[in-house]
Amino acid sequence: MLRRILLSAAAVLALATATPLPAAQAQELRIGVRAGPEGIDPHFMALGNHAAALRNIFDSLVAVDEKLQVSPALAVSWRAVDDLTWEFKLRQGVKFHDGRPFTAADVKFSIERVKDAAGPDGGLVIYTRSIVGVDIVDDHTVRIRTNVPNAALPQDMTRLFIVSGGIAATSKAPEFNSGAAAIGTGPFKFVSWTPRGDLVMERAPGYWGGEAPWSKVTLVEISNDAARVAGLLSNRVDFANYVPVSDITRLKRERNLTLYQGESIYTFILYPDLREDMSLPALRGITDKAGQTLPRNPFRDLRVRQALSLAIDRQAIAQSVFEGTATPAYQLMPSGMFGANPNPPRLPTDVNRAKALLAEAGYPNGFRFPLFCSSDRLPGDGATCTALGQLYARVGLDVQVNAQPRTIFFAARTRGDYPVTMAGWGTLTGEAGYAVSSFIHTKEGPGGRYGAFNVSSYSNPELDKMIAEAMGTLNDDKRRALFQEIQAKAVADAGQIPIVILPTVWAGRANLTFTPRTDEETLAFHIRAR
Repeated sequence: MLRRILLSAAAVLALATATPLPAAQAQELRIGVRAGPEGIDPHFMALGNHAAALRNIFDSLVAVDEKLQVSPALAVSWRAVDDLTWEFKLRQGVKFHDGRPFTAADVKFSIERVKDAAGPDGGLVIYTRSIVGVDIVDDHTVRIRTNVPNAALPQDMTRLFIVSGGIAATSKAPEFNSGAAAIGTGPFKFVSWTPRGDLVMERAPGYWGGEAPWSKVTLVEISNDAARVAGLLSNRVDFANYVPVSDITRLKRERNLTLYQGESIYTFILYPDLREDMSLPALRGITDKAGQTLPRNPFRDLRVRQALSLAIDRQAIAQSVFEGTATPAYQLMPSGMFGANPNPPRLPTDVNRAKALLAEAGYPNGFRFPLFCSSDRLPGDGATCTALGQLYARVGLDVQVNAQPRTIFFAARTRGDYPVTMAGWGTLTGEAGYAVSSFIHTKEGPGGRYGAFNVSSYSNPELDKMIAEAMGTLNDDKRRALFQEIQAKAVADAGQIPIVILPTVWAGRANLTFTPRTDEETLAFHIRAR
């Protein structure tokens, strides 16, 4: 049994008191978040924490509700004109925060800007990869042309924020971070932002979705879980996301607080690097027990990857790290997603079989490698890494766990600096194509459509062919069946190894209401006073 890994905040919480939100502050809301935006340019990164923060300021053409069901936003309707063309009818009467009217020209400008604004993770290119042109039919109608049939384009548009075409086409991060280019159509206007600190916003008059419930909103980045909960109890913040599971029971006893628990889209996944050249700096870290670099990459052997999966006790991680609130993951996304298998076969834990497979592959004494993960992006990321290190020791693998701040981890991971990583993946569009085309398909070169987040150099020609077919299939039933088959084959090949599906927990003042969202976004517009 794994030892308890998460550090409880009980000692901190015992010193704090909880009181209702003062009446004088009733129009102001302070939200404690584990991770704020990486900047204010909404096209810079695709990370969930980045998008969740900026959705308070910017809108997308298509929205999703708390269950990831699509609904109108800046577009009121959409239809496939033919296999390669989608038409979007735009909402009329919408204005940007600077008073400019929203038109089709802003949609065209935003889509075309994405490729030039992308940051280290590729930005939002993943959502525009199939788009070859945007045609303005009139001020409130656009047609988006693709190079292949793309049935999921409306879902892709839920993640692409619309910026004002009135800003300079060359506007970069500094112009957004200062507020000069941070002009959206969302419920709140940008006021100021401090990196790793506060994002301050104020109500945007005349918002098309109705008046925002708060005159001022501040997202307060507090990456330490105990400090974030203590901030809630001491009235530093009124609402907080990612409440650590170790404090759920404690907080439920607080009369002046309410907890909100829901399903999450995020799955922790292990990504072994499958590159062949052992002279690469990242792969030189894979050694025998004496510290000598191995002559070949062991992770290219299916038996080794199968052993990595068999060594993982998913139920133990769910219980020990997440105190029973997480769910063992047997595929690469939750079963409720479009294209996920509703009842995937259980992935077993078998230490003896894992040892036997390692011996068959030529590693009877195991080997050594470093495992890297983020420490402050999602709940339990660092603790899950530590748990994996302990589990792998049972099968003879010597693992050095390295939990790093997300700003370091994701940039280095994208560069290919790490031999094995563990990170959370969220299928943000609600459709399996978003995942399988992003990290199961072979990584294509610059401007390629597939493999944008394939950080482990996984490549399977059979799956590549199936993914391309599924992504171009407009028939929902056929596309769903293809995605389900792709997932089953991918899990069997163990190029990426699922671990657990995360829980999601918020807490706030008892005089507030909130509906938990599957995508885990904490949107001030949907936090209301009772």
